[in-house]
Amino acid sequence: MGIKDDEKQLKRLRRKMHIGKIVRGTVERPRLAVYRSVSHIYAQLIDDQEGKTLLAISDLSPEIKAKIKKDATKQVKGGLVGELIAQKALKKKIKKVVFDRGGFKYHGRIKALAEAARNAGLEF
Repeated sequence: MGIKDDEKQLKRLRRKMHIGKIVRGTVERPRLAVYRSVSHIYAQLIDDQEGKTLLAISDLSPEIKAKIKKDATKQVKGGLVGELIAQKALKKKIKKVVFDRGGFKYHGRIKALAEAARNAGLEF
C-alpha cells in the first residue's frame, strides 16, 4: 500500500468513528452496517445494546450467488444484497433500521444497497 492508500484509509476510519458516535442500534431499531471490500459487499443487522448480530448477508451468500450473472456489476451485487437483507429482516419482523455506511461515501454500491433495501420494505 502506498501513502495515498494509507491516507484514504485513515480518512474513512475517521468518518467511521464520527458516525459511530451517533449511530447506535437497538432491539426495536437495529443498525444496518455495510462494509465493502475491493470485490465484495457485506451487510449486517446489529443490536448494539446486546452486542449481537441478528442477520448477516454478503454477495458470497449462496442465495445471492445463485442470482448473480457472470457479467454482473458490483452495483448490481450491492442491490441484490440490500434486497435480500430487507426480505430476511421483514421475516424476522424488523421493519425499521438505522443505516451505518461504515465511513464509506454514499454512492455506488453503498447507495445501491440502501435503495434496494428501502424498496424491499425497510425503513431508514
